[in-house]
Amino acid sequence: MPAAEFVLIYSTFPDRDSAISVCELLVKSRLAACANISAPMISVYAWQDELTRAEEIAVLIKTRASLADAAIDAARQVHPYTTPCFLTLAVEGGNAQYLDWLRQQTQP
Repeated sequence: MPAAEFVLIYSTFPDRDSAISVCELLVKSRLAACANISAPMISVYAWQDELTRAEEIAVLIKTRASLADAAIDAARQVHPYTTPCFLTLAVEGGNAQYLDWLRQQTQP
């Protein structure tokens, strides 16, 4: 199977403002076509040997696979977490018109 042309980058943020700030940076710089910012969710995880429960904002960033590393590097520089979550998920298909729009939005 050929490599995916597009990916979703999943990340989490401590608050809405930091999520919006990073998403706007990526879209303005054309490293992403779009980002979806979710309502607050509850995350449960171990951090520094303690069980932690925190409200977080989840984000899905839509971009080309070839731009994923640059998008993550740019986001990491301004992300408020010491160890931010960035997971890249391959997009295997989609609406052709939407994918064309995504291509146009992420052209240099």
